[in-house]
Amino acid sequence: MSKYNAEELVSAYIALRDERAKLKSEYEEADTKVQKDMEQIEQTMLTICNEVGADSIKTSHGTLIRRVNERFYCTDWDNFKNYVLENEAVELLERRIHQGNFKQHIAERENDGLPPGVNVMREFAVTVRRAN
Repeated sequence: MSKYNAEELVSAYIALRDERAKLKSEYEEADTKVQKDMEQIEQTMLTICNEVGADSIKTSHGTLIRRVNERFYCTDWDNFKNYVLENEAVELLERRIHQGNFKQHIAERENDGLPPGVNVMREFAVTVRRAN
């Protein structure tokens, strides 16, 4: 017999989870408003930079710097994959394993073990579901 009371622990866990969700929602709501206000100010500062043709403006409170952000994205994964393979350009990809695909790959080859250079970490966790 365990010295812990599962009934009380599950009740406390659910109460804490609910409180955390409430706090997170309140924070996200307030943060969204602050983000929108900051975005409006950023757009105005960009307009000022464009109007005066400046990449930076120094003020008594700090320096405004206009920069260009670049993000690359793929619209045709099959063609890009072929490009990577043909050019042996694996460095264009990020270094991480797709967990779901890898799990399926290993399941289909369970007698082969893990590929070289790959380890697995398993740990127990609990899930608490609210009673209906």
